[in-house]
Amino acid sequence: MQIEELYQQYKSKMRRVADVKNALAVLQWDQETYLPAKGAALRAEQMATLSEIAHEMFADAELEGILKTLSETNNLSFSQQKNVELTLEDFNKNKKYSAAFVRKLSEATSRSYHSWIDARKQNNFSLFKKDLKALVELKREEAHILGFENHPYDALLNEYEKGATVAWLDGIFNTLQKPLKELLDAIMQKTQPNNDFLQQHFDKDKQWAFGLDILKKIGYDFEAGRQDISAHPFTTSFNAHDVRITTRIDENDFSSMTWSCIHEGGHALYEQGLPIESYGLPAGEFCSLGIHESQSRLWENCIGRSLGFIEGNFSLMQQYFPGLQEVTPAELYRALNKVQPSLIRTEADELTYHFHVMIRYDVEKKLIEGNLSAEDIPAFWNEMYKQYLGVKVPDDAQGCLQDIHWSHGSFGYFPTYSLGSLYAAQFLSYIEKQHQDLQLQIIAGNYTGIHQWLKANVYQYGRLYSSEELCNKATGEPLQLQYFMEYLFHKYAEIYQLRK
Repeated sequence: MQIEELYQQYKSKMRRVADVKNALAVLQWDQETYLPAKGAALRAEQMATLSEIAHEMFADAELEGILKTLSETNNLSFSQQKNVELTLEDFNKNKKYSAAFVRKLSEATSRSYHSWIDARKQNNFSLFKKDLKALVELKREEAHILGFENHPYDALLNEYEKGATVAWLDGIFNTLQKPLKELLDAIMQKTQPNNDFLQQHFDKDKQWAFGLDILKKIGYDFEAGRQDISAHPFTTSFNAHDVRITTRIDENDFSSMTWSCIHEGGHALYEQGLPIESYGLPAGEFCSLGIHESQSRLWENCIGRSLGFIEGNFSLMQQYFPGLQEVTPAELYRALNKVQPSLIRTEADELTYHFHVMIRYDVEKKLIEGNLSAEDIPAFWNEMYKQYLGVKVPDDAQGCLQDIHWSHGSFGYFPTYSLGSLYAAQFLSYIEKQHQDLQLQIIAGNYTGIHQWLKANVYQYGRLYSSEELCNKATGEPLQLQYFMEYLFHKYAEIYQLRK
């Protein structure tokens, strides 16, 4: 059989696996948006069945033979060779899991999600504790199934950020912690911007319409996606032509919904920008969660919270929300970038946000290594918030129940939020080098230069490169922390009149 024909067989098999996985993803999206309460039990079974089918399809002996033959030939293009190499790596990893374990993990995750929803509604961690404990045990088991050299958490981190380890992340967080704390302390000595006007009543229907307008303006394609309401905002992609996002609305704070839309919109733009012709293959998948979060953080913060973006969209904001008529763009800019230690990660400013991530990272490390039990999370969490941010956690809903990630079994995800901010700042610096009038473009509502840079340097490569390789290819250097610190200090030095 000709190599090209064999490669087409490989593509066909991978598309079929992707079809099943994306059917599963549709059920999960529905579970978090429209599923009626009584449907939860059978939905868990349906999702477990599809998880098991996808696992078995990807463990197919014929596929293994095709991959091994293709991996040994020299007649493939670079992208074809990388697709085969990465798929074979995924295949060998998939073989480590038994079908029974896959089903068990899927069922546990569904139970955990619904108990988290109930616990959050009732503000009672004990309702989540049992299912979370079971899930943690399964994630520890998964770490040993995958294998690791130094720390069991490394195996789970690698699922979200290839090559990430506890040692590497400890180095990053330890390097960031002191200058971030010093900057926070300096800011806390200054007069805070007034942001009272952000806490007036903002009609939910107007917020919804405004959010849709902003998403259209930044380039989200509604013919290839939609937005809905969920308990926790998220983005899900079934293919580049069907990428869906969700948000939530607080009628006393329009900024919560608005920048949630922009954050998820950044994720969605990445997914919609991936090559559709590579559906089912690594070339059609995102690089890593760190790079994915760089897209959401870039649009939400570097662009969405910039003075240029506020000025460019200020008249539209005033049309929707007359209560902003007495505010200037500069006042709104300072209010939206106010630094204030707080309880909720998703609503934290760009500086204190990373302390939220560090806390979750520490909790997860201890859970996976066995030095923290699930029932002890609230007490440990509350102590860490006091230590890192000096705030007192009043209840579970505003504390350890605020994030959806653990109910999904997503242990190892949280560090990618900070990594995303670091990559975003470095990418922004290089976008600005190509477009020295970038802020004027943003004021004019022209995001073409940003889109072109991201398409050329991020979107088109899918998963063909690791995060480090992609960063090197895009910027000519590996991840450098100083870009983020310079971006952060420049921004807050101007807002708070700080000396260098």
